[in-house]
Amino acid sequence: METTVESPLQEKIEKALDKIRPYLEADGGNVRVLEIVDGHTLRLELIGACSSCSMSAMTFRGGIEETILREVPEITKVEAINM
Repeated sequence: METTVESPLQEKIEKALDKIRPYLEADGGNVRVLEIVDGHTLRLELIGACSSCSMSAMTFRGGIEETILREVPEITKVEAINM
């Protein structure tokens, strides 16, 4: 069952991503929140240089995913749709 991101949760997610975005943007990339599925899985899209970078998997796991899981405990899984 798919749902859109709720406003208070969206704010927490965006706040967490704002901690990482300067590093992504420095390399010409970014990340966009798409939806939350099954209540606890966040789906993201890597955009710009991040969508085609050979290091995107490492950036995703060690940076984006780790930050989201630490900062937003309601989220239990993070997926990138284009990785």
